[in-house]
Amino acid sequence: MAKRTIVSMPGDGIGKVVLPEAIRLLDKVGFEAEYVEADIGWEFWIKEGNALPQRTIDLLTEHKLGLFGAITSKPKDQAAAEISPALKDKGYVYYSPIVGLRQHFNLEFCIRPCRSFQGNPLNFIRREREGFVEPQVDVVIFRQNTEGLYSGVEWTNPPPDVRKALETHVKMAKFKDTPSEDLAVSTRIFTRTACRNICLAAFEYAKKFGYKSVTVCEKPNVIRETSGMMRAEAKAIAKDFPGIDLWETNIDAQMMWLTKNPEDYGVIIAGNMFGDIVSDGFAGLVGGLGFACSANVGREVAVFEPTHGSAPKYENLDPSIVNPIAMFLSACMMLDHIGEDAKATRIRDAIAAVIKEGKVRAYDIMKLKGGPDVISQGAATTAQMTDAVIGNL
Repeated sequence: MAKRTIVSMPGDGIGKVVLPEAIRLLDKVGFEAEYVEADIGWEFWIKEGNALPQRTIDLLTEHKLGLFGAITSKPKDQAAAEISPALKDKGYVYYSPIVGLRQHFNLEFCIRPCRSFQGNPLNFIRREREGFVEPQVDVVIFRQNTEGLYSGVEWTNPPPDVRKALETHVKMAKFKDTPSEDLAVSTRIFTRTACRNICLAAFEYAKKFGYKSVTVCEKPNVIRETSGMMRAEAKAIAKDFPGIDLWETNIDAQMMWLTKNPEDYGVIIAGNMFGDIVSDGFAGLVGGLGFACSANVGREVAVFEPTHGSAPKYENLDPSIVNPIAMFLSACMMLDHIGEDAKATRIRDAIAAVIKEGKVRAYDIMKLKGGPDVISQGAATTAQMTDAVIGNL
């Protein structure tokens, strides 16, 4: 079989650290691929006014698979201040490159597994009458990835035609005396097709991997139209999967319940913003962002990334101390996606062995505050974590 070509996008900060370690692990597990590095992130915003250059889009269009590290995103005013002086005041506007990738390639499913590893001292522990209990968490969030509040349809000082259209809604009456320059508007756009697609994908996943329930996590009692559409499509799809229960939760209540009975949940469906929130909540129960992996999947292109940020303060530490496991698990999701299940299982089993043994632990697993002194306190370097996983393949 010809080698696959993977578009490698380290991005910013610790993305430049953890992605090469993931490639080293993939090589050791016997995954044969060629990696072409692509430009993405803050430095390209500063130099070119575009954090997602067309040449990177072209590479993903050609090769279909991407491994992504992390990006730095900053508010509008900071982005404008940091762009190259030669590009200032020329109409350049910063957009998140990962959001840009999701929308350009219609990577409509963001899949975020949150599974606890036995022996991880960061796992959630619940106190009960009989003592302390550590529930086994195995939740997979299906987050709609291209619509909702992240679709980017928003204005500060909305144009007159936009304002006029908005004021056809009776609820806009309370803002009639607010000057447009003092008004900021973000839209939450759902389409029935996207709602149907993600609900179907979630139920199919639950059926394939034996989950007993699918929960639609929205807020239809208040956000009646958009959340209501997602709820309606979930109910329609559920009729074709009689062996899987459909549950409904509101996002605010779900954030309370996830620390009450997280082991009861299986697959969860949510729109873009609520999916972002609930996936980070469940990630906190299984070790935090050092263990949080994700897949952005479309019909043709898929990009796999840890959900942590770029953490630039750690980028230049020598040796690096960051935990690469989230990146490793994201690489496993890529292997699953292309049918290399056996290699993905070997890596996950090796990670589980390292965590259970507890001899090699990154600083976050040791509950230490990050800094160069953690190594003297027994924390493993990033490379040592990789070596330990490789040693357990």
